[in-house]
Amino acid sequence: MIKIKIFLGVDHQGAKYKDDIITYLKNNGIDIETSELKNSDADDYPDFAYDICKKVLQENALGILVCGSGIGMSIAANKVKGIRCARVFDENDAFTAKNHNGANIIAFGTNLSLDTIYKIIDTFIATKSPCEERHLRRIEKVMKIENGDYNGL
Repeated sequence: MIKIKIFLGVDHQGAKYKDDIITYLKNNGIDIETSELKNSDADDYPDFAYDICKKVLQENALGILVCGSGIGMSIAANKVKGIRCARVFDENDAFTAKNHNGANIIAFGTNLSLDTIYKIIDTFIATKSPCEERHLRRIEKVMKIENGDYNGL
């Protein structure tokens, strides 16, 4: 069995779900590590996104980012070369993010229920990475854009 590691980053708004997510993952045998950055009312989501992205890349792991909407975290995360972060709302988004788009990080907001969050996390972890040629071809194009090598159609 492959051991999965998840890196979790939350800003001041996402902090309300931090302990619940940690407990849920640990109870399900998932190795979880959180950002070492401290939360405060004045913290900034890009700091947490960047911290988690670097850890995900260093350990070839998966990541979860939580902020008020998930938008800011996903935008910041996608500025880091090698990261494919998707803002997700439900299980289908989590599946598609990983299986079709090769997402290594998901982001969501605090407007979701814990039940929905747990279903999203379960789906993201259980979903296999892309293997269909069409998905791999599209991811390759995204990587070319990221590297400045994309020449269009």
